Amino acid sequence: METRELRYFIAVAEESHVGRAAQRLGMAQPPLSRAISQLERRIGAHLFVRSPRGMTLTTAGETLLREGRAALAAVEAAERRTRRAIVAAGRATVVLTAKAGASSELMAKLLDAYAAEPDAVDVEVVLSPPGHQGPMLRDGRADVAILHQPFDDLSGFDADTLCVEDQVLIVPAGHPVSRAASLTVAESRSIPDLPPPRWPRLDGTYPDGPGPELRDLTQVLQLVRLGRAAILMPESARVNAGEGLAVVPVSDAPPVTTVIAWPPQSVSAGVAGLVRTASRLYASPRG
Repeated sequence: METRELRYFIAVAEESHVGRAAQRLGMAQPPLSRAISQLERRIGAHLFVRSPRGMTLTTAGETLLREGRAALAAVEAAERRTRRAIVAAGRATVVLTAKAGASSELMAKLLDAYAAEPDAVDVEVVLSPPGHQGPMLRDGRADVAILHQPFDDLSGFDADTLCVEDQVLIVPAGHPVSRAASLTVAESRSIPDLPPPRWPRLDGTYPDGPGPELRDLTQVLQLVRLGRAAILMPESARVNAGEGLAVVPVSDAPPVTTVIAWPPQSVSAGVAGLVRTASRLYASPRG
């Protein structure tokens, strides 16, 4: 099966219509229809149920859509990493992605310790909104990532645990809720004048809700100081909770496990060295 055929199939599956898929692919409809029929003959199963209203996936088609997306993502990741190796031209680099404003102290300690290693390579740090690090690692835009469970999906990655922390609620100092001995997660999300912030989805859109739209954690504390939001954060956020902020324990919030993650097929010496340094610093078992 060729990647071209997978792209054709995925376009038809996502558009549920051969004509719209052909327009999206910039090709004529007849050769696209022939390519899909040829793919079905080779697989030996119908991938679509055809009707005047469009195309719907069969069980076999749903399986191929899921597996085909993963296969194309792996091909694209290999291409990106190869191009990066060519551009490096003998100067090895590692791309590390993390949430903007999160785990800053941990990363500073890790990067300083790794830079002191005799075989250290250049590390490019890419900061992005919450939820974007895993996809960047999967599609090859990053080589290694700092991720946080239970929020990030670690499936398909190797990972080492760096630290485990309780969560706390960051609120404006002087707000009535700042005097609470503790709160539940439900209570923390239902403070009328302190809504939780909203983070962008992978497509750039935001979920509905009253909270402010944010792209990185560096904006959060200022908005909390201004009385516009409250946010659950790992307990290490106490370090940055200076003037104008208060910290309230949250009794039933799940702990946050911070990990360093990388693709299991990675052969990068830089990634291996960075992971070794992280494991040495934090004495964490292999996840």
